[in-house]
Amino acid sequence: MSSCSSCSSCTLCASADQKLTNFISGLNVETSHHRVETQKTKCGFGLQGVCCRLCANGPCRITPKAPRGICGADAHTIVARNFLRAVASGSGCYIHVIETTALNLKKLGESRGELKGLNALNHLCEIFEIEESDNHKKAIKVADLILSDLYKPKYENMKLVKKLAYEPRYELWEKLNILPGGAKSEVFDGVVKTSTNLNSDPVNMLMHSLQLGISTGLYGLTLTNLVNDVILGEPEITAAKVGLNVIDENYINIMITGHQHSVISHLQDKLITDEAKALAKGLGANGFRLVGCTCVGQDLQLRGVHYQEVFSGHAGNNFTSEAVLATGAIDLVVSEFNCTLPGIEPIADEYKVKMICLDDVAKKANADFIEYSFEERENITDKVIKAAMDSYSNRRGKVEISIPKEHGNETTITGVSETSLKKFLGGSWKPLVDLIVSGKIKGIAGVVGCSNLTAMGHDVFTVELTKELIKKDILVLSAGCSSGGLENVGLMSPEAAELAGDNLKEVCKSLGIPPVLNFGPCLAIGRLEIVATELARFIGVDIPQLPLVLSAPQWLEEQALADGAFGLALGLPLHLALPPFITGSDVVNKVLTEDLKDITGGHLVLDNDVQSTAKTLEDLIIARREGLGINK
Repeated sequence: MSSCSSCSSCTLCASADQKLTNFISGLNVETSHHRVETQKTKCGFGLQGVCCRLCANGPCRITPKAPRGICGADAHTIVARNFLRAVASGSGCYIHVIETTALNLKKLGESRGELKGLNALNHLCEIFEIEESDNHKKAIKVADLILSDLYKPKYENMKLVKKLAYEPRYELWEKLNILPGGAKSEVFDGVVKTSTNLNSDPVNMLMHSLQLGISTGLYGLTLTNLVNDVILGEPEITAAKVGLNVIDENYINIMITGHQHSVISHLQDKLITDEAKALAKGLGANGFRLVGCTCVGQDLQLRGVHYQEVFSGHAGNNFTSEAVLATGAIDLVVSEFNCTLPGIEPIADEYKVKMICLDDVAKKANADFIEYSFEERENITDKVIKAAMDSYSNRRGKVEISIPKEHGNETTITGVSETSLKKFLGGSWKPLVDLIVSGKIKGIAGVVGCSNLTAMGHDVFTVELTKELIKKDILVLSAGCSSGGLENVGLMSPEAAELAGDNLKEVCKSLGIPPVLNFGPCLAIGRLEIVATELARFIGVDIPQLPLVLSAPQWLEEQALADGAFGLALGLPLHLALPPFITGSDVVNKVLTEDLKDITGGHLVLDNDVQSTAKTLEDLIIARREGLGINK
């Protein structure tokens, strides 16, 4: 291979996963880890959020000598406008996912297909007050209610918010006038509001961001999980294999990337049929395997107990995907959403890996596009299987296969959800509350979101902060690409209890659990909201009173900002290591880091130092313990 013969001598970004770095450093292809060095010089105006390129008079950049753009927009308007537009875009991504998932549930009900999570279906019917005996009709009614809400106009509030939200939060949102209208309309209006010569009120735009956070969180996150539970089966706690070592070269390997698990559900079932196995064996392979990468892989991992025959394991997060392809053992990439990096395209070409996209929002330049539809799922699956077989035949023996078997582990605990965790605790939150009250667990930190390569390096801040938190007897719950990084370095294995403080270590060893619980994909941030709501309801307090904090230390995408807006609307402190391009406006900065405490109870904590962040989050937890009268 000769596409980048000098890459092995290039400077790589730091990584918490040294075994991954060792593998990447020996590659002859360029990855994101190499490009960090060439992109290290950042635009100062962009970092502060004070660059505006909305009209032909620009781009305008705000400076002390030029405090307004040509149109007259000041730093506060421009920063708030850029922030709201990013939140709207991120919200749109998640609303796309719940729309697809709800449509698949509706069509599954109409076709009377298999519903793998009947307990989850009945739970949704209870929440939505649906009275129906036929399970398929239940599914249709659930889907119709969700879709109806998504398509409502801006001026008509979504009906399910009241059914899904914690009562004190709903009452506050109603008082603040931030109950969302139709989720798609909210995104639309967010884009309109941030267009040229329209809104110039930064506070108004920030409140709209919270409104988008609510619709994103309750629909794009919470409901996507619950609907997926119906379609795909509910998570069950189990030990799982993770890392690059999950790949077995003796199979026809399909790497999956994206967020829309229901889109590949028919494929994953078909790959383990006798017919598919016979096709693979006819080519000399043992069968087909799905290799998890990014959030759809983590969602499959979350439900891995149901798919042990077809799912080889979760290889890693977004910035591990290039290395997955460079093992040479992947024959086909199937993507249906982000985080499918453009950087995998030249590597796929180099290793002769076929790429297929099932949703045009994720269309890659060198990939075939096969538009997914429920009605055509049989034909689509057949095309994907044929493409995998053709790729296997065309490339095996022509590319080098090198799988670092030392990368990853086989003891990661996964399958944690609000339901499986409560079941593990004996069907009640009381044991967890008792541990918190006694001080054995000081509090809970949700370390969530993406991975990026700039907040100290690949997963570095995430891993180091998590280590500091568990040392302080703070139980960590993780969801998102952060989970992929934490599990690959062993923090989600029971052995990691040795890294925890004495009290948390005792708890973990007695229960046989790790100090970091793996809730799976970024969508599972919605599951953390359910846990927070149920704990608050059990104790009889509002969510901001809980000894619970959030950190998205290595947030990456606009979706993460929509997630963050949900956390702030819930009233939770949210730490970010990198500011979300707001430092150019003291007004925006003050509203989000200070004033919001008196509005929703939440606020941003901006800190790029691991030690001081851990101390701040611990102090916030202690303050909430004191507020509850449990400062032991």
